[in-house]
Amino acid sequence: MSAMIDRAPLFTPEEAWSSVPRGLPLIALLTGYRDAGATVAQTVEALIEADPGEPVATFDHDLLLDYRARRPVIRVEGYGIAEYRRPRLDLRLMRDSVGQPFLLLSGFEPDFRWEGFTEAVLRMHAHFGVTSVTWAHAVPMPVPHTRPIRLAVTGNRDELSSQLSVWRANVEAPAHALHLLEHELTRADEPVADLVVLSPHYLSDGAVPATALRLLEALGTATGLLFATEAVRERDREFRVEFDASVAEQEEVQRLIGVLETQYDGFVRDTPQENPFADADGEMPSGDDIAAELARFLKSRADEDK
Repeated sequence: MSAMIDRAPLFTPEEAWSSVPRGLPLIALLTGYRDAGATVAQTVEALIEADPGEPVATFDHDLLLDYRARRPVIRVEGYGIAEYRRPRLDLRLMRDSVGQPFLLLSGFEPDFRWEGFTEAVLRMHAHFGVTSVTWAHAVPMPVPHTRPIRLAVTGNRDELSSQLSVWRANVEAPAHALHLLEHELTRADEPVADLVVLSPHYLSDGAVPATALRLLEALGTATGLLFATEAVRERDREFRVEFDASVAEQEEVQRLIGVLETQYDGFVRDTPQENPFADADGEMPSGDDIAAELARFLKSRADEDK
């Protein structure tokens, strides 16, 4: 173990390092980029609320993170700084709702040294005999919040793609750090999947509980783990009631959502002329009216929470 640690200086093994069983699935959920609807952030919060886990390894923040983008948080009491809280990036040994163990890599996506970070994770992967890697991110798409949240899936687990993915992509897009990990695992023929949550574009700047709920369900399908969803379901119910009430008097917003519903239903029926993705850069509504109403809605929620 010591030889491996010497070759991976980007992280420090923690207390649970020596007690991790071999052959666990790894879930990787990194925030900081392309997290429409705060999907990944909410999912990590739900997992850690259910089980804080045991620290297995902590990554070096000074080497991997740009503090100007991921600023530490201070807590001031009176005239002094009582707490300096660093951004987090670590690996934890977790258990699902029935006690099944798994590994969770979570925190901020690295800003620097992606190749070194990927090498470090691959060394952990080999050391612990990880059976599969499932990671996720969320992208904004022209889909309505009134319909089920859908996924796209990449990776080499064909059974997941056929079961969960609504869309086969043929695009170029900016990469996430975990895309490099997925690429290397695919080359090594190790099981890996990226669950891409398709979040309603007009809600993507706020927290959308429905997207986190869908991701928790999909992670369970991908890993065989069982995750508690009751708290997220309740937040989703509350969100829908409040949001729908906020747009009830906005006829233009309702019309735009109706257009999205029609095109979504057409896509599900596999009618290309109503494909919401095909028209995303053309005839689709921009969603500006919906976004403006949402901004008012979210601001009112934030004011209530103060």
